Amino acid sequence: MWGQKKEIRLISRRDGLKILSALGIIAVTPKVLVASPTDVSSLIDEITKGKHAEGSDIYLDLPEIAENGNQVKVSFEIESPMTPDSYVKKVYIFADGNPAPRVAEFTFTPRMGICSATTRMRLAKTQDVHLLAEFSDGVYATTKATVKVTIGGCGG
Repeated sequence: MWGQKKEIRLISRRDGLKILSALGIIAVTPKVLVASPTDVSSLIDEITKGKHAEGSDIYLDLPEIAENGNQVKVSFEIESPMTPDSYVKKVYIFADGNPAPRVAEFTFTPRMGICSATTRMRLAKTQDVHLLAEFSDGVYATTKATVKVTIGGCGG
């Protein structure tokens, strides 16, 4: 091992210029990786399997204006008896202006007694935040609210 020579392979000037120009093109290409409302609609359709989401007694609490998109508080409460026969199974939160629109997913059981939660999320820019609730009987309910973000939290 000590006496062995290792061969060092050098790249040609032409190959080096190709690599540098490719990296330069990548560096100046705008990074437009933001979900669109159609992306959120397709995610909701994927979860609901095309079933129409109805309105329900959903209370979605978001600030109208978020000074900083890094920490936007979101709370929700959904009216449900939370009995074994009728309860909220899952709640999804989507943000249609974020690079990754699926923000959160909550799972509930009848033993929880109430369907509510609070969390914080990052928002890249002013956008709609959607909430989709899946009930135990296969019915879906949805609501949305707009949050105006003055300083983006997803790299913006």
